[in-house]
Amino acid sequence: MEQITFRQSQSSDCETIANLRAVVLCDDLTRLRRFDEEKVRQRFRNSFEPAHTWIIEIDSAFVGCFAFKPTLDGYLLEHFYIHPNYQGKGIGSQVIRNLLEHHVIEGTCITLNVLQGSAARRLYERFGFIVDREDLIDVYMTLKIK
Repeated sequence: MEQITFRQSQSSDCETIANLRAVVLCDDLTRLRRFDEEKVRQRFRNSFEPAHTWIIEIDSAFVGCFAFKPTLDGYLLEHFYIHPNYQGKGIGSQVIRNLLEHHVIEGTCITLNVLQGSAARRLYERFGFIVDREDLIDVYMTLKIK
C-alpha cells in the first residue's frame, strides 16, 4: 500500500476538486439519472471551504480529497473523492483510519451521505457507519464514537 499524505486545500484547488467530483460521481449519478456536468461541479463550488478540505497526495501527486467539517455533535465527512485510477488500493481506508485516530474525540459522531448504489457505502460500513435514513438518491450514515 502506498503512503499517502494530506495537505490543507487552498482556494486555488477548487476547480481541480470540482473536476474530480464530476469524474468520480459520473457513473453513479448517470445511473440515478441525475448527472449534469456543470451542476455537479457547481454544487461543490457552493460548499467548498478550504479550511476544512484536505488534499490527498501520493508522492506529491493529487489523488483525491475530503472535507471534514465540525458540527454541533461531531463532524461531517463530505466531498470524499479518490481518483478512479487510485480506487481500490486502500486509500479510502487509510483516510478514514487517520480521521478516527487523529481527529475524532470520544462522544462525537461522524455523519455523511453516499449515493444509492455507490461502492463507497461498503467502505463506510466496514468502519462501522450505520444507515440513519435513505431516499431515492442518498443514503445518510453515522458513526458514533464511544
